[in-house]
Amino acid sequence: MQLTLEFGGGLELLCDSEKIHKVNVDLPNGTEADDFTMKHLLSWVRTNLIKERPEMFMKGDTVRPGVLVLVNDCDWELSGQLDTRIEEKDVIVFISTLHGG
Repeated sequence: MQLTLEFGGGLELLCDSEKIHKVNVDLPNGTEADDFTMKHLLSWVRTNLIKERPEMFMKGDTVRPGVLVLVNDCDWELSGQLDTRIEEKDVIVFISTLHGG
């Protein structure tokens, strides 16, 4: 599944300082394309993109509090969070809203 993943607000530093990643995500065994969700994607991101300090991006099986997630410009809180279905060519944006001062 081809996706575009964007990281901002400092999260790009966890991914070799690249903000935009055009990726091909292999579906987990037994998962149909119609059943691929944010929960699956976050697991893939943790394994394949996060190069250091994954605890700054994830807590358990979800993103840390303070990370805004947009799926095709829609806040994932409006579409089911971890249960949000991901489709071919979707654009998923992760933005940290926590900043030091």
